[in-house]
Amino acid sequence: MTRIRDVVQKAIDTGYLTVEAENQLRHLLTTRYDSEDLNAFMSLQEAAMNGKVKQQSREQCSIK
Repeated sequence: MTRIRDVVQKAIDTGYLTVEAENQLRHLLTTRYDSEDLNAFMSLQEAAMNGKVKQQSREQCSIK
């Protein structure tokens, strides 16, 4: 089973969060997760706010 931290690590490694990964995170956040997953998710939020990770969904909105 995929973990939140796995999805986050891929996004941080690539510097890009796809719409599919975003949807996967939404689903995973509705299930049980541990503190490592929560910390990973918070790291992703920080990376996105600091411009280290771009979000595909935000890029699509700015095009319209």
